[in-house]
Amino acid sequence: MAIVHGTDATFKEEIKEGLVLVDFWAAWCGPCKMIAPVLEELDAAGSAAKIVKVDVDNNQGTAADYQIMSIPSLLLFKDGELVDKTVGFQPKEALEAFIAKHA
Repeated sequence: MAIVHGTDATFKEEIKEGLVLVDFWAAWCGPCKMIAPVLEELDAAGSAAKIVKVDVDNNQGTAADYQIMSIPSLLLFKDGELVDKTVGFQPKEALEAFIAKHA
């Protein structure tokens, strides 16, 4: 499954089914750049969660809806409902465990 780039317009549709890990990020954010290849590895390895990236600079409405104050913020949704959240860089193993808690 490819990583999806969500927008304010598509966000609700992207998270409504299954387990979805959403990465709120920005191009200028150093830790966001560090976590990007980790998310790509998870996706390539067949993660249990669909991965959606949301650029907070271009999608301020969605970022505001979820009160994103720090990035990267990783929110985990299950069938459209927010079930967990973590902030900051996470190694691959930590993200796998984070997802597995709700799979």
